Amino acid sequence: MANPFTLGVASGEPLPDGVVLWTRLAVDPLGTDPRRPGGMAPKAVEVSWQLAEDERFTQGLRRGIAQALPVWAHSVHARVAGLKPGTDYFYRFKAGSQQSPVGRTRTADDPASTRPVRFAVANCQRYEHGFYTAYRHLAAERPDVVFHVGDYIYESRQSARVVRALGPLPGETSRLHEYRQRYARYRTDPDLQAAHAAAPWVPTWDDHEVLDNYRGRGDGSAAFLRRRGAAYQAYYENQPIRVRPEDGNLQMYRRRTYGTVADFMVLDARQYRDATTMLGAAQEQWLLSRLVTSPVRWRVLVQPLFFARRLVPGPAPNLRPDSWDGHPAQRARILGVNAPGLAVFSGDVHNAWAGELKADFLDPGSATVGVEFVGSSITSQPPETDGPAVLAANPHLKFFDDRRGYLSCTAGPEELRVAFRAVDFVDRQGAPVRTVGEFVTKGSGLTSENASSK
Repeated sequence: MANPFTLGVASGEPLPDGVVLWTRLAVDPLGTDPRRPGGMAPKAVEVSWQLAEDERFTQGLRRGIAQALPVWAHSVHARVAGLKPGTDYFYRFKAGSQQSPVGRTRTADDPASTRPVRFAVANCQRYEHGFYTAYRHLAAERPDVVFHVGDYIYESRQSARVVRALGPLPGETSRLHEYRQRYARYRTDPDLQAAHAAAPWVPTWDDHEVLDNYRGRGDGSAAFLRRRGAAYQAYYENQPIRVRPEDGNLQMYRRRTYGTVADFMVLDARQYRDATTMLGAAQEQWLLSRLVTSPVRWRVLVQPLFFARRLVPGPAPNLRPDSWDGHPAQRARILGVNAPGLAVFSGDVHNAWAGELKADFLDPGSATVGVEFVGSSITSQPPETDGPAVLAANPHLKFFDDRRGYLSCTAGPEELRVAFRAVDFVDRQGAPVRTVGEFVTKGSGLTSENASSK
């Protein structure tokens, strides 16, 4: 067999005692034959994995065997349990005589731990719009965990603005083999592979993993539900997540807790959405209950869409209905819990923002009940935005920057620190990275350090 590890390796869903190890076999990653995704023959392949506490695989070595099945595009999701909390591990796979690259992962901290957790947040990485240099820099930081808040792929036909071409299937994706091939296109990128190999990921999705701006069951047609089911299956096949899709659905909202420091509540803002709700009743009830009972310093919402009210001066609509401004009543119920240490991490808008969450967004003097950090895109082209005008119209928003990048964060027992990391260009490789803004909160608003809006 030719090298089947062309899509790299990944890990995810860290618990104090375990992680998920991922790879997907693909000897021809950009192959277009629906019967042979990744160029693989339609038969099971035995894949062995190793995990150890050192890169030489001599300390605490664990082994296992998984079957890479054609029904799941020869993806492997190996659940490893019985590990030490808050510990770095290294892992690799082998299929036949071929061996994968080595990845680093890390378990979540012990439930009693007070150790600060270092995490990164990324989103929106349209392949045609540029190079993933930001991911190379993120990988070098080796965070404890990476959260991805959506638009991992774009289902659209190839953009009119092309820095690098999609390749054999440049049209819009709607069928399973097309989604699989689109993920393969993205995952062949070496910088994205490096970011996955550097730390465990906990991803959630937005709309472009299925269809731009879709809600829940879409138009309710059998055709759309088949498309959504295909997209959800391809998402599972290409992400290091624990749960498989079932009957065209995929359970995505969940929490990942790090000691007594942070409870990361990962939300699904698409699957249960309709005209009246962003999250659906069951997910909202789960979230509100957790916000009230979570025994941690920071209650962190990890989700794709701009959460704070954002009035955009100019032509209507001045409030964007696809964001949380389209569901103000549900947002008000979440903020009305008045959960201590509330921090929201968002994406979607292809620009960077920081702001405070208010009990009443129409009253700048009302209580501050949380903070929000919106990460810019990795590559996706930003819309034209008059940042100063938006900041002036929204006193609770404190920062704007229009460069590509990610968030580099540390949550500790006393404070939450968030650095906006940015590259100046993505149309060619080699961009350096720098911090363009840094904010600290102790739970009562934002303090700016080394930050100036651009």
